[in-house]
Amino acid sequence: MLTSLPVLLALSLIPGQTDQLNLTNVRPTYGILGATRSDTKFLPGDSFVLCFDVEGVKADDAGKVLYSIGMDVTDAAGKVYLKQEPRELEANNSLGGTSLQAFALIQVGLDQPPGKYTAKVTVTDRATRAKGTLTRAYEVLPKGFGLVRLNTTYDADGRIAAPYVGEGQILFVNFLAVGFGRDSAQAQPNLSVVMRILDQAGRPTLATPYTGVVNKDIPAKVLSVPMQFIVELNRPGQFTLELKATDKVTGRSATLSYPLKVRELK
Repeated sequence: MLTSLPVLLALSLIPGQTDQLNLTNVRPTYGILGATRSDTKFLPGDSFVLCFDVEGVKADDAGKVLYSIGMDVTDAAGKVYLKQEPRELEANNSLGGTSLQAFALIQVGLDQPPGKYTAKVTVTDRATRAKGTLTRAYEVLPKGFGLVRLNTTYDADGRIAAPYVGEGQILFVNFLAVGFGRDSAQAQPNLSVVMRILDQAGRPTLATPYTGVVNKDIPAKVLSVPMQFIVELNRPGQFTLELKATDKVTGRSATLSYPLKVRELK
């Protein structure tokens, strides 16, 4: 069950070095290390993942990087909605180099008021005291039926992000349904989800799409339903995962697409 309050999670880094930290290549993504997301509009219950590169962090001779990360989220009126005090963290620069990759994650609460927000992220090198900041605006939409928190992983538990995949691998596609209705007789949702995989020309790879149904055993207090499809990657290419969910109780539907690049292994 999703929390009703936004939760800020820590950042993950891979290290470097300079006098000032530069935060570059900033982009919203579908899940940690996932494909770039084209918009920053989120339904309540979704997650805002912001990936970026950090240039200028210094590692010691053993490769250890000491850093901190903090964030402020303000609403359209400039009022602080969420404040994350800097957390002291560390990483190992196993491969050397002078750049980092990082991500910030904000869970959008199911009860978060709709409107426009601004997130300000501050990264500090604890060894040199160099700092870098970035700000990004995003919007929380009114409550509604939809598919949220789409991410791809190497494992069924959804713990190991799958940023790069190649032919021969298995990919788990994870997401949640929110804002659904419940029938009056059994107080159960009745959700149907169809996933089509389209090739680069927009043609379905299969005549029969993947399908899934959720219509029982969902406790009354649960406001989000996790779902998952498994995709076997038998050939390289550029594809699109197209998800369409239908709430058969309310008659509402929602769609979500994810760009998928399968690399050739040689």
